[in-house]
Amino acid sequence: MSTPGRPSDAPPRSIRPMRPLPRVIFFSRWLQLPLYLGLIAAQGVYVYKFLVELFHLVTHAATFDETQIMLVVLGLIDVVMISNLLIMVIIGGYETFVSRLGVEGHPDEPEWLDHVNAGVLKVKLSMALISISSIHLLKTFIDASQQTPHTIMWQVIIHCAFLLSAVVMAYVNKMTNDSHAPAYASAQH
Repeated sequence: MSTPGRPSDAPPRSIRPMRPLPRVIFFSRWLQLPLYLGLIAAQGVYVYKFLVELFHLVTHAATFDETQIMLVVLGLIDVVMISNLLIMVIIGGYETFVSRLGVEGHPDEPEWLDHVNAGVLKVKLSMALISISSIHLLKTFIDASQQTPHTIMWQVIIHCAFLLSAVVMAYVNKMTNDSHAPAYASAQH
């Protein structure tokens, strides 16, 4: 699959040697590799947490009431959503900022990967954060008697801040794409 700005049918450009300073700067992107590997390790921790919570739910299903089951299930959904966020950051960030993964044409290639860039990644991440925040807020509302009004108020305020920032990021990304669309279209012809 082609990536915007890099048509697959374009002739390959000759690679000319880079000067030393640009080479060092360009190579510095590989310093992010340990960060992405660390996120993969964190993903493993979330898989472990998910399995522990799932085991807890299954072994206590007969003694839990509906609210307790709902809270555990929401916790499981929360872990899955955070895990999805990690995958977006690991795959999208590596592909955008470090190097190509080379999964073009692979049957398991993520659908969103062929059009990911820094702006799209920010919007997708902000939407994932809103979803995670929504799950936390729902858990708080379900178990509101265990929360202080101050805690509930701040969770709502933080959630609204996430919503507002996501709208602003999406708008800025749209403005940026709209202003670059004519230049991109003329470069394709």
